[in-house]
Amino acid sequence: MIKQESIQVPLSQGNASLHLRYIHNPDKQGPIVLCLHGAIENGKIFYTHSNKGFAPYLAKQGYRCFVLDLRGRGDSEPTIDKNHDYGQTESILEDMPTALDFISSRLGQKPEYWVAHSWGGVIMNSVFARFPSEIEHVRACAYFGSKRSLYNNHPEKLLKANILWYWLAYYYTKKYGFLPAKKLRWGSDSETAKSHRQSAQWAQISPWIDSDDAFDYGAALENITLPPTLHIAGVSDKALAQPIDITMFMKESGIGIQELKIYGKKYGHKHNYGHIDMLTHPHAINDQFQDVLYWFDHYKG
Repeated sequence: MIKQESIQVPLSQGNASLHLRYIHNPDKQGPIVLCLHGAIENGKIFYTHSNKGFAPYLAKQGYRCFVLDLRGRGDSEPTIDKNHDYGQTESILEDMPTALDFISSRLGQKPEYWVAHSWGGVIMNSVFARFPSEIEHVRACAYFGSKRSLYNNHPEKLLKANILWYWLAYYYTKKYGFLPAKKLRWGSDSETAKSHRQSAQWAQISPWIDSDDAFDYGAALENITLPPTLHIAGVSDKALAQPIDITMFMKESGIGIQELKIYGKKYGHKHNYGHIDMLTHPHAINDQFQDVLYWFDHYKG
């Protein structure tokens, strides 16, 4: 029987807390997994309360899954508004380490597998760059549609990135003091002005450098062996993570084992997956979810 539990993890500064959704079978003590969402998203990309989605799927196989809502997103408190000035630097330096430390204190060890969707993969690899000691705890990773810079020139990318993300989003952050992406129907959650600005900088073809302290993530990762990572692309994901975008992200993500698999009917799969339904479509259980399970099992140590 799958159990879900919501946990509020206080941050060291202010009154903010991070939400972790702990999804597991109490009768099984399998490996620990940490799941991280992308931009204008929250952790519900990985689960529903009725136990559908990737995290419940893993829990049914005995894994113990923690799904993180970054600061202000999902059920983290308080929600994003114009008074919040944190960004992705804080996600890397504070949110992820706080979540990892909490999981370690709760279960006696850190997550053995890391999973990300979209921009979450950039945040996770940035954590590896800043805190390379974390690599020794992680057996393998799986990234769904994760890229940093956008290299493709598909017309849908020109709309969603060049027009919306690189131009119109700045208008809305100036108007509201933050990016109300859910209200605009761009995504499932908001972003602070800083997190939007920083992600927009990195999404363009430019060096992987932190705007706060000039930390060079690309240089830090250049000769580091990251955990074996399975990268998942969908044939219908034309704008946000085409194979060329993911491949370039792989090239700047250290020297470890990385594999890219593309999911669509022409590759023998049951659906032509896009950027969101690669995690939410019912057929994913028999396609990419199963392959992630094989990947984790192969690198179980």
